[in-house]
Amino acid sequence: MFHITILTVGRLKERYLLEGVGEYLKRLSAYAKIDLYEVEDERFTENLSIAGQQKVKEKEGARLLHRLRADSFLIALDAKGEMRSSEEMAGLLNKLALAGESDITIVIGGSLGLSPKILGRADLSISFSRLTFPHQLFRLILLEQLYRWFKINRGEPYHH
Repeated sequence: MFHITILTVGRLKERYLLEGVGEYLKRLSAYAKIDLYEVEDERFTENLSIAGQQKVKEKEGARLLHRLRADSFLIALDAKGEMRSSEEMAGLLNKLALAGESDITIVIGGSLGLSPKILGRADLSISFSRLTFPHQLFRLILLEQLYRWFKINRGEPYHH
């Protein structure tokens, strides 16, 4: 069974998102052990300089790295990452399982994205879309996609 850790910057506060996340965590429990860890996000002003933005990402990245297990296959969710379909990601899960890689960590950055240290450590960087999503909402989108990938791999109805 897969052990999937989701590391994310910032705390969910919106009730509807908490309920959706809870629902997908419950559904996913049949397929994998899922751990979800939130690290504190850095406060910043909207007119922050590029250097200031880098400092924010570095601080958030250090918190994420602290939670990262050295032997975990790391998937970074990054706007500049490669795009894959749900079927391709389901295939990646199969490939990882066959290679004995059952410990996976997926990381969601804060509002400014991920630090270069996280991106450099990642085994794979993916983007779900060229659209921009709030990182809090993206947690729910990721869990839905994980559920979809497992359903696809098992040939169970859901993804059509």
